Amino acid sequence: MLIVGAGGFARELLEIFQQKGIADQVGFYDDVNQNTGKLLFDRFPILKNEAQAKDFFSAHGNAFTIGIGNPALRYKMHQKFEGLGGKLNSVISSKACLGSFDVSIGEGCNILDGATFSNSTSAGIGCIVYYNSIITHDCSLGKFAQLSPGATLLGGAKVDDFTVVGSNATILPNVTVGKHAMIGAASVVTKHIPDFALMIGNPARRMGWVSEFGYKLLFDKTGFATCEYSGDKYFLEQDKVVKI
Repeated sequence: MLIVGAGGFARELLEIFQQKGIADQVGFYDDVNQNTGKLLFDRFPILKNEAQAKDFFSAHGNAFTIGIGNPALRYKMHQKFEGLGGKLNSVISSKACLGSFDVSIGEGCNILDGATFSNSTSAGIGCIVYYNSIITHDCSLGKFAQLSPGATLLGGAKVDDFTVVGSNATILPNVTVGKHAMIGAASVVTKHIPDFALMIGNPARRMGWVSEFGYKLLFDKTGFATCEYSGDKYFLEQDKVVKI
């Protein structure tokens, strides 16, 4: 399988393959950091361009997963590598615990050691569920959402698309967190959260707004802001942020 990325999260995914005894089937893709060399850990090939990726798919099958943490970048890589003929696959640790009844895991999810899905839970495509996160009954994750280590969703909580829940944060029962939001580490979310909100504390309070790429938005007096990473424009009116 091709792991898109060769940084920290990609190396964490490698351990799952190692535990399953199939690490020799893995290659990596990194066309950003040209100083990474040709091999990771002096063993695993690092591909540097799309032509090499296509050759890898031809030789080893078209399965790929995304070893990048940022939700918006994960989505972009999903689109790019499916365009190259790849097929997005999930990577799930044998040390994760998935309930026996009514559990739905979308393609391309990365679920690490100690993560727990209770019965009647779901995760959309491309999610990351990190070490020791807990998803209790009737909770759901949208597409490309992320639960950082130790995060907990309590009964009926919903985390929408592209949202990041920080380490050891807790979403209380029946609370909905909107799209592209960011929940700070150890925060406790007690009420519904709007799209693009940055929430910190116990109880969590809105400390600002973030872009799709997780960069803090600084709105001018007319209500406009620009993401410093992507250049995308956003508009704030009556405590609601929309991408223009």
